[in-house]
Amino acid sequence: MNIAHWLERTALQYPERPAIAHGPLVWCDYRGFAARAARGATWLRSQGAAPGDRIALFMSNRCEYFPLLWAAWWAGVAAVPINAKLHPKETAWIAAHSGSRIVFCDAGARDELQAALRDEGHDAAVHAAFDFMDDAALAPGAIEPRSDTDPVWLFYTSGTTGRPKGVHLALSQLRWTAMGLLNAVQPVAPGDVALHPAPMSHGSGFVHLPYVLQGGLNVVPFSGGFDAAECLALAAHWTNASFFAAPTMVRRLVEAAKASGQRPSGLATICYGGGPMYLADIDEALEVIGPHFAQIYGQGECPMMITALPKAMISDRTQPRYRERLASVGVAQAMVEVTVRDANGAALAPGEMGEICVRGEVVMNGYWRQPEATAAAIVDGWLRTGDLGRLDEDGFLTLLDRSTDLIISGGSNIYPREVEEALLTHEAVAEVAVVGRNDAEWGEQVVAFIVARREIAPAELDAHCLARIARFKRPKHYRFVTELPKNNYGKVLKTALRAMDAEQGP
Repeated sequence: MNIAHWLERTALQYPERPAIAHGPLVWCDYRGFAARAARGATWLRSQGAAPGDRIALFMSNRCEYFPLLWAAWWAGVAAVPINAKLHPKETAWIAAHSGSRIVFCDAGARDELQAALRDEGHDAAVHAAFDFMDDAALAPGAIEPRSDTDPVWLFYTSGTTGRPKGVHLALSQLRWTAMGLLNAVQPVAPGDVALHPAPMSHGSGFVHLPYVLQGGLNVVPFSGGFDAAECLALAAHWTNASFFAAPTMVRRLVEAAKASGQRPSGLATICYGGGPMYLADIDEALEVIGPHFAQIYGQGECPMMITALPKAMISDRTQPRYRERLASVGVAQAMVEVTVRDANGAALAPGEMGEICVRGEVVMNGYWRQPEATAAAIVDGWLRTGDLGRLDEDGFLTLLDRSTDLIISGGSNIYPREVEEALLTHEAVAEVAVVGRNDAEWGEQVVAFIVARREIAPAELDAHCLARIARFKRPKHYRFVTELPKNNYGKVLKTALRAMDAEQGP
């Protein structure tokens, strides 16, 4: 079956039920949502898009995002959602690697994106208008039959090589993700509300699936992003409202709630993930906002669906091991198996630290056009996450560290090599190494250690980075050194750099 059948069925059952809202205003009902998707599918076919093709969505959160995404699926086309914070040059590479026929973007990004696509040598049409979905002259297209293994969503996630990898997700993965969210995070009834302050190209995009299936309402904030006061106001307006939030967003929600002097109303569930949540932070969130929190741990390769710590567990202070469990990322979700393994792939006993591995139908089909990377990531059916952790005797998983040097800032993944490669193109930079620094607000901040050929101002390096990589990836701090610490094999010792940074202070 095609996942677009979900929208078609919901539109038949609840045609007049609100489907998408912009802030406090209804933007369309389910009849209109399905009609836009069906007309969009007709338009995509008229542009030459065929089943199995790809289209890219380089867009900020907006109401049109939803019908455009479902139009692609309606036509049998795979969607390539791209983080709207990325640089157009990074986006052009993803569009080329995925073979996207069309790239949709915000109007302000069109010219620079077109130039970047030309530089990349990729011939793709760029569209910044979406009114074709409202064209009544377009006959609604039929839903294209698809199989469980056909690509539906290519989720590009940064890799240790410095280039993104395209996670190939098919219908089965999206279906199991929706079922997992309904099971472990929040059941959805017709009329329940999902707010979308987080990027729809990432976690929030997955979260909307069960709401379409169940006839819920998806709400795009006026701001198009995260504003704590706005989120709390929208929850109070719509009621029964849930949303996905990175831990940094939760901290800001708490501050906004404290500033208002009132306990928030209208909240159902705040599902947090995408970075470490400190015990002190979740303690305060529960006190200020109330028992509305659930935690998930997942990766793009197993979207949202490795472990979960449901609301009931987070709220149950009578459990003797409550504090220990609150510091964990919960237990394996219903559709997967989770183990901790050693370097040789052998399962470890409870309490022993190793690499977290997961298997199940929700695990990706592989990396798009990267068979070697797929073979390295999925071994004997188990996805090797690259994360280190330990399972206790009751099956609760605690994350301890990462086997790579991934930096998570504000819920966004930053791989040091991407930043290092950008800085090394500056003529004054002889060597560079990038590490993360713990930060109470953002989780981590990017710190660059630089061996320079001449005196150079941080502002110059900032400008250089902003011309090549996304703003959120640029270093927040620069440390100039005469040499980088290395081992006997010439490898930079990043543990030593982190220690140096901690010793020197901000």
